[in-house]
Amino acid sequence: MKVTAVDAVGLEARAAMLAGRSLKREAKMAALELAVRCIDLTTLEGADTPGKVRALCARAMRPDPGDATVPSVAAVCVYPFMVAVAAEALRGSGVHLASVAGAFPSGLGPLDLRLEEIRRAVADGADEIDIVLNRSAFLSGRYGEAGDEIAAAKQACSTAHLKVILEVGELGSYDQVRKASMLAMAAGGDVIKTSTGKITPAATLPFALCMAEAIREFHTQTGVVVGLKIAGGVRTAKQAWHYLVVVGETLGADWLHPDRLRIGASSLLNDLLLQWHFQKTGRYQRLDNLPVD
Repeated sequence: MKVTAVDAVGLEARAAMLAGRSLKREAKMAALELAVRCIDLTTLEGADTPGKVRALCARAMRPDPGDATVPSVAAVCVYPFMVAVAAEALRGSGVHLASVAGAFPSGLGPLDLRLEEIRRAVADGADEIDIVLNRSAFLSGRYGEAGDEIAAAKQACSTAHLKVILEVGELGSYDQVRKASMLAMAAGGDVIKTSTGKITPAATLPFALCMAEAIREFHTQTGVVVGLKIAGGVRTAKQAWHYLVVVGETLGADWLHPDRLRIGASSLLNDLLLQWHFQKTGRYQRLDNLPVD
């Protein structure tokens, strides 16, 4: 499969240009609604409890208890040991349930145990699985091994969708991000994702643009549709709008949908709700009126 080299200067210039786009009021409301609908509301902490996960699920289904016009988010993302709790809380809601698995966030460990963790999360109710690319294999040039592990994870997912986290901040260059994107898609990933959110740098506009261009190239070569998930450091509505512009301009309107675009965030939702209230009323809602995740 052909992998086009990345013009780093051109990539960063285009990302900066797209970030300079302004949105009119009507477009801002549409962008706010889309951003909410694309969120994977996430809690991945050692202190996660069943009560915290149930509360997160309730918020995913009804992000603003005081405004029924705010749509549900796309998914809730939790650790495997909380999948059964989240599945019960989300039953019948239409909100997807994602679980990190496969030795997240390192992506290392015995392969059989990583695959068993995926199978168990799916059996407990996850319909989306987020795994991490084996960067040790990839950065050592063992591309076949890295790809085979993704293919095995895809098989372990059964009917669940597989998101492959590249951890772009550890890959070293845009060319490596492009190569890892193509490898993950060729191996069966349904979605490629920027980062775990556990290291810096995580998501940036140039990284997102690089991955979106890889998705476009892969689609051109194969006809296969692959989604994009932006995760790590997206905290404001303005940042979310920038990513929507990058995806729309690079991949087209068909990708501006929760089936193909996700934003992994734990702190973004409140800022989107503040902007939502301001656009509708001209006044900012008080932060202490919003739920605390």
